[in-house]
Amino acid sequence: MTALTAFEASARHLSFKLAASELGVTPAEISRQIKAIEDDLGVPLFVTRGTGVMLTSPGKDIYSVLASSLSKASDVVRAIKRDVPGKSRCHK
Repeated sequence: MTALTAFEASARHLSFKLAASELGVTPAEISRQIKAIEDDLGVPLFVTRGTGVMLTSPGKDIYSVLASSLSKASDVVRAIKRDVPGKSRCHK
């Protein structure tokens, strides 16, 4: 999960430095996490442009899925918080 968290923050900010600051790690750690995902997939997820980074096409695809999933999870959390306290929710 750490690598995906590093990827998501980096993709959202388009910056390893800002992602590192947000996550409380070094930019080098972000780079290592991103490299681990890229090595596993066999494709680059970012390209360096000047002082920043840009997502490659596969990077955009992964970010789109992650962003959508996190948005849906946030919606569920908000719905749970709106429920009446003490109300039981059982899903079978």
